[in-house]
Amino acid sequence: MERRRAVSPEKRYEQLVAQFEEVDGVTVPGDAPGQEGKFGAAALKVGGKIFAMLAQSRLVVKLPRARVDELVDAGQGERFDPGHGRLMHEWLSLDPDSELAWDELAREALHFVKPAQ
Repeated sequence: MERRRAVSPEKRYEQLVAQFEEVDGVTVPGDAPGQEGKFGAAALKVGGKIFAMLAQSRLVVKLPRARVDELVDAGQGERFDPGHGRLMHEWLSLDPDSELAWDELAREALHFVKPAQ
């Protein structure tokens, strides 16, 4: 019996981005020319604000602090550290072994970040 290969985080993120391409108000990577190489260039954004991105092969989403605390306490991930040693309390870096659905977390993050209309 042949084992199925796990989908890489990069491929999973690519699939996630494709799901958000037609969502009103969402900017996907590549929609803002000239941003290549800048922080957030490959992120999903709404109203110019990042709500989901791939960092160090992990899905990172912006959620209310209490929700991040809940997910961290449940062992689903950790608070995101952008590399300068300061943990971001409203950002979850999802554990690669987590069974949580990326699309559901990204939609939750979108609703948290999306400006009121």
